[in-house]
Amino acid sequence: MTSFIGKAQMNYENSINLQEEKEQRVFLFVHGAWGGGWEYSKVDSILTKKGDKVYHPTLTGLGEKVHLATKEIDLTTHITDIINVIKFENLDNIILVGHSYGGMVISGVAEQIPERIGQLIYLDSFVPNDGESVQSINGDEVWNSMIVPKIEDGFVLYPFGPTSPTHPTDVPHPLKTFTERLSIKNPLLKDIPTSYILMRQDGVANFEEWGSKRAIANGWDVYEMEGGHYAMRDQPDRLVEKLELILKN
Repeated sequence: MTSFIGKAQMNYENSINLQEEKEQRVFLFVHGAWGGGWEYSKVDSILTKKGDKVYHPTLTGLGEKVHLATKEIDLTTHITDIINVIKFENLDNIILVGHSYGGMVISGVAEQIPERIGQLIYLDSFVPNDGESVQSINGDEVWNSMIVPKIEDGFVLYPFGPTSPTHPTDVPHPLKTFTERLSIKNPLLKDIPTSYILMRQDGVANFEEWGSKRAIANGWDVYEMEGGHYAMRDQPDRLVEKLELILKN
C-alpha cells in the first residue's frame, strides 16, 4: 500500500513533469540556400538535452530532398514547406529561426500564420520589405557578379568555393526562390518579438546592409557574433548560447 507521503511525492513529481511539458520550448530552424536540415544536427542535440523540442526540416529540392529538385520550385514552395510542418505537427508559440535565405522563408511564414509564432530570430539573414526578393535585395552589382555566373538550367550553383565531396553537402538551389517577390502586409507581424544575429568575421559583416541595418530600422534587437556565416555548422555551442541570451531578454 502506498503511504500518504509516497502519494504526495508522486503527485508532486507528476505536477513538476506536467509543468515542464507545458513550458517546453519549441524551436523550428529554417536553413539557407544550398543547405539542408542536416546543418542543425548539432544544435538539435544541444537543445534537446536541455529539454527543448527541435525541428529542422529540409526545404523541397535541397539536402536529402535533392531528388525532388525542379526549376519550378519557388519561394512560395519553401514557405509552404514550413507552414505545413507547423500545421501537421500542430505547433504553437514556436521560436522560428531563419538563416541567410531562410530569412525570406520565415518572413513569408510569419505573414501567413503569425498567431503560431512566439518569437522570430533572423540569423545572418535577409530581412525583406514588402515586394522584395533576394535578387532585389542583393542589388544589380552583387546579383550580376555573384549569382548570374552561377545560374545553370534554372538553378544557382554554390558560389562560395568547392562543396564537400561527401554527404552531407551543399547542392544547387532553385533560381525562382531568389527571384519571386514576397508580400508582407500583415499588421500582426509587429506583435511578434523579433531579433537579429549578425555574424562578423575579421571585421567583415556581409549581411549588415541586407539584414542588421534593416532590423535596426524595424526596431528589433540586434546581437553580434564573431565568426563566419555558418554559425550552426562551425560553432553550434556558441550559437545556442546566443539564442539563450536572446530568449532571456
